[in-house]
Amino acid sequence: MLPSCAVRAVWLPMLAALACGARQQFFDLGDFALENGEVVRGCRIGYRTYGSLDAAGSNAVLVAPWLMGTSREVAAQIGPGKLVDSSRYFVVAVDALGNGVSTSPSNSRAQPGARFPAFSMRDMVESEHRLVTRGLGLRHLRAVVGISAGGMQVFQWATAHPGFFDKAVAVAASPRSTAAERASWARLGAGGREPGWKRAARAAGQGSPIEAARQLRIDADDLARQAQAIAGQDVTAPFGGSMERAAAAVRARMLVAVSRRDEVVDPAPALEFAGLLRGQVLELDGRCGHHATVCEKATLWAAVAKFLDE
Repeated sequence: MLPSCAVRAVWLPMLAALACGARQQFFDLGDFALENGEVVRGCRIGYRTYGSLDAAGSNAVLVAPWLMGTSREVAAQIGPGKLVDSSRYFVVAVDALGNGVSTSPSNSRAQPGARFPAFSMRDMVESEHRLVTRGLGLRHLRAVVGISAGGMQVFQWATAHPGFFDKAVAVAASPRSTAAERASWARLGAGGREPGWKRAARAAGQGSPIEAARQLRIDADDLARQAQAIAGQDVTAPFGGSMERAAAAVRARMLVAVSRRDEVVDPAPALEFAGLLRGQVLELDGRCGHHATVCEKATLWAAVAKFLDE
């Protein structure tokens, strides 16, 4: 475990960023129809904005969160010298459907708990597209950026809304979950889920008190629904299962960042997709596996900044 002074050095800047983040806002979608035919009643999507929109409305960047991540947590990666520079871009940090901030099993009065309908990654992206276009009145985005489940949303954005944005950055993510990943995510989303206190105890035992506290706030039904969405991740579904056809639909320039030793998300589908696009690839050395995006953040942030500025 890190000495207390080291813990303060690592976490105090992040906590300060969270405390000083932009205010939480919401956009009401009303009754939101899902691709499976079900409806989320009284749906609203949370978000926070940073920086200023330029006169031409050309510098907006959407940042999508990881599994159960929130716009409040994403704030730690926004600002000068970070993942997305809010002194150069108008940054919209979104709360994905089901994360406990946007409409979710844990906060829905009409469809609480297990009554909340299952939704997909495509549903997440469609709700975000409505936020951007109807809620914020944006006609175009400079980029869409996301890490892990956020990066999966980026792949969905790129195939579902080609031409709506110029650049896409998908980090430690996949355009299509593998069979092994589908089974793993399905287990997390199945009945008899692991309670939050057990997840928190495991994180605490691994020397991660901040993650332990985060796990305590995560609702089991919220986690189940988002895990189910990840299990079903497949941008090729509307293209007859063809990775080639899905990639051909993309119009944005794409940066795909992977960790070769990612134990959570197999990098192979993302690398295949990037190859079909002739997109830019950043291979992190992978010493921290899926968490390479944290322990190699200096490399990642610099590469993303350069890509967005080109």
